[in-house]
Amino acid sequence: MVMNVVSPRKSINTVFERVGVYGFGGSRQKRCKYEIDQDDDDDETMEMVQIGAERTKNVLILMSDTGGGHRASAEAIRDAFKLEFGDEYRIFVKDVWKEYTGWPLNNMERQYKFMVKHVQLWKVAFHGTSPRWIHSLYLAAIAAFYANLRNFLICAALFAYREVEAGLMEYKPDIIISVHPLMQHIPLWVLKWQGLQKKVIFVTVITDLNTCHPTWFHPGVNRCYCPSEEVAKRALVDGLEESQIRVFGLPIRPSFCRAILSKDELRVELEMDLTLPAVLLMGGGEGMGPVKKTAKALGDSLFDKETGKPIGQLIIICGRNKLLVSTLESLEWKIPVKIRGFETQMQKWMGACDCIITKAGPGTIAEALIRGLPIILNDYIPGQEKGNVPYVVDNGAGVFTRSPKETARLVAEWFSTKTDELQRMSENSLKLAQPNAVFDIVKDIHELACQRGPLANVPYMLTSSFSSLI
Repeated sequence: MVMNVVSPRKSINTVFERVGVYGFGGSRQKRCKYEIDQDDDDDETMEMVQIGAERTKNVLILMSDTGGGHRASAEAIRDAFKLEFGDEYRIFVKDVWKEYTGWPLNNMERQYKFMVKHVQLWKVAFHGTSPRWIHSLYLAAIAAFYANLRNFLICAALFAYREVEAGLMEYKPDIIISVHPLMQHIPLWVLKWQGLQKKVIFVTVITDLNTCHPTWFHPGVNRCYCPSEEVAKRALVDGLEESQIRVFGLPIRPSFCRAILSKDELRVELEMDLTLPAVLLMGGGEGMGPVKKTAKALGDSLFDKETGKPIGQLIIICGRNKLLVSTLESLEWKIPVKIRGFETQMQKWMGACDCIITKAGPGTIAEALIRGLPIILNDYIPGQEKGNVPYVVDNGAGVFTRSPKETARLVAEWFSTKTDELQRMSENSLKLAQPNAVFDIVKDIHELACQRGPLANVPYMLTSSFSSLI
């Protein structure tokens, strides 16, 4: 169907460009029902582009670098969208707090690292803010601070939300995905006050495996993706409906889900010993924890003094801790050892090893389960990581010990007299694994987008912000 319109060319172009009919944010419009076709005759007839035509959708993923897991999950979701849907979606991964707000929100990364180093301080902060009335008061206090402690809280909240609004509206999102517990409340306030709740899909992807802070759960989301049944039960207790909840698992980089080389092929590529079993010792992104003590204990336990030969090999991931790298490289080793800094190919190193030693970070645990690795957990952050220990141990996928000597003894036994136990734990790890979680999440989000009505395709400037054009 073609609608003929008689109107001055310049004025109509100006209006359409301002309201985004020709495509906002560089989006590509597909022609349908009404198209614009300008002739050179005096009537200046035009075919009109249908407002709401199909176009590339913008997805804004909200994260914060308070721990490596949030960014890793955000990037996993971004990569899965690209693999599944190509250029159908345009993905932005942003730390809105850091880029668009002031202190203290723009300093959360440093605050988190400080509290985690002083672990009792973090424990108090985590549990002290768990009651709903306390963290609600905290968010209100943040709003008040942004308004220079004005007397009227409503004015303060409005001022605080304006800065976040600028961050959200810059990307004109069709879909907002939160992968951080403090990225729900204020963004949802923005959508509500802008009248965009029916236009913008808002989902939460929880990145804590078993124990999580109540701020993860907000009844205003379209979906809450839970990594485990335990988290889903908590979501119900905190007021979400069953229809809002999906249990798919933790989103892990697609490279862990796709087919990789065999263990022998990986060992050839990584220049590892082809015959000795291998243990992977993780220090996290910052190379923290008892890495040096554990490495030295493994160096002793994996060397058979009677035969004078090693019974295993050791891979150490030191993260960004350059001092740890140089310290370990200066030691003399009796067994094959590889010392690495920050790694971006963890799927290969995990695929080449037979077990892993790590703190109870949810991302590393989920990756290890996908690779079928028995796990020795040697530490956890109080609060969000505490529940990960029974999740692994009670399901027979690993053990927990803080002792470097005990850790070394366990690995030596797994590589010698208790290989059957190592095999059984490997099988249990694979049973717990959810390798397709990230693809299940993005497919479900895509289905939500497809179910949206015509308002979802109307450009932003024709919805809540149209009055700003006048």
